Amino acid sequence: MSSTRDLIAALKSELKLAGITYAELAQHLGLAESSVKRMFASEGDLPLSRIDEVLRVLKMDFADLARRVADAQPLRHELSAAQEQAVVGDPKLLLMALCCLSQWSFDQIVGTYRLDEPEAIRYLAQLDRLGVIELRPLNRYRLLVSKTFRWRPGGPVMRFFRDHAAQEFFEADFDGEGERLLLVHGQLSPARMVAFNERLERVAQDFAQQHLTDQRLPPDQKRPYTMVVAARSWLFGPFASLRRQ
Repeated sequence: MSSTRDLIAALKSELKLAGITYAELAQHLGLAESSVKRMFASEGDLPLSRIDEVLRVLKMDFADLARRVADAQPLRHELSAAQEQAVVGDPKLLLMALCCLSQWSFDQIVGTYRLDEPEAIRYLAQLDRLGVIELRPLNRYRLLVSKTFRWRPGGPVMRFFRDHAAQEFFEADFDGEGERLLLVHGQLSPARMVAFNERLERVAQDFAQQHLTDQRLPPDQKRPYTMVVAARSWLFGPFASLRRQ
């Protein structure tokens, strides 16, 4: 539930976007400008009746304001270990989470996978309770995770991938259309590796953005791809055993 402070912040932002000053708002409300300033102070008291009056000046309704408040809330960069465990506890819930993170529409999900509508809605509701999405009318949703969201290193989802998917993923020659596997070894300074990791992050973001752009293409012009980006300080065990102390 949004606090009064959140509502006030959203109203102030909308007034600024509309170019309405406190003096102009005071005229509309029949109040002194000083009263309006006190009303919008962070510790001020803004009753619901006043919010309605301000919304009429802005030509908005309360639902619009609530959406603005929701959109302004800080987004998650990762889930808790317990939340991730709940996601991997049911393969269909994990599938639904991955589809939502890829911003698939409800129709795309049920049209692609063997999930009937009531079942899909139930999984969306679970993700809503877990804080991954905000479920909205007509089976629409808003992601509650940021663009920099990642699964917890060593957490339940990454362990699930390592234990159940990594071997299957790498059991390929990577010689198909659009496929590539690169293995590069070298010695770099930690500072330089930080810079390389930032570039890898940008590549991953470009991949995700291209996915969103290609959502508009018909199904016969798209193929599912998975990109795994990884780098670590590591030397293959049999090689490490040959190193001089």
